[in-house]
Amino acid sequence: MAVPYEATGRTRQKARTREALVAAARELLAGGVEPTVEEAAAAAEISRTTAYRYFPNQRTLIMAAHPEVGQRSLLPEDAPSDPEARLELAMREFTRTTLEWEPQLRASLRMSLEPGAAQPVLRGGRAIGWIEDALEPLRDRLDVHRLAVAIRSATGIESLVWLTDIAGATREEAVDLMCWTARALLRTALADPPPP
Repeated sequence: MAVPYEATGRTRQKARTREALVAAARELLAGGVEPTVEEAAAAAEISRTTAYRYFPNQRTLIMAAHPEVGQRSLLPEDAPSDPEARLELAMREFTRTTLEWEPQLRASLRMSLEPGAAQPVLRGGRAIGWIEDALEPLRDRLDVHRLAVAIRSATGIESLVWLTDIAGATREEAVDLMCWTARALLRTALADPPPP
């Protein structure tokens, strides 16, 4: 098994170089540019040859620029016990994060949809866990995971893109609609639990 370039030799310096390339890529994405490795290297003032040691192609660079949110919960410490209030708090934070990272998420989504994309750029599961956490008080009443999957299917970057680019909603309207949809799905599930 090959050892990654960053894992050999001066690892701290290599970690700083890698992070500079990722930061440059994120900044370019935020400015509306889907950067090539060369463009990120120029923005980070790092040689192209060095940059290619870390990222052999644009896809690996964009994957590295994808937001990493290590939180296990989007709820505050003093979260309410009411499932609908918990879901509203989690969805507001989830949509805020989606808007904050919109350029990076859009680039990842585009790359995930490319023909022959061997490895998805968008990472699955994180938001489902956050939604499940919000719905935790209902775990003994219904299939929380299934409901979280249904809610996630109607929220996130995919929905934001459709609502803003196709339906013509403002970002604020899109956020309100995604949060409303989450609440509507919760209420429907409570009245008529989803099939197993």
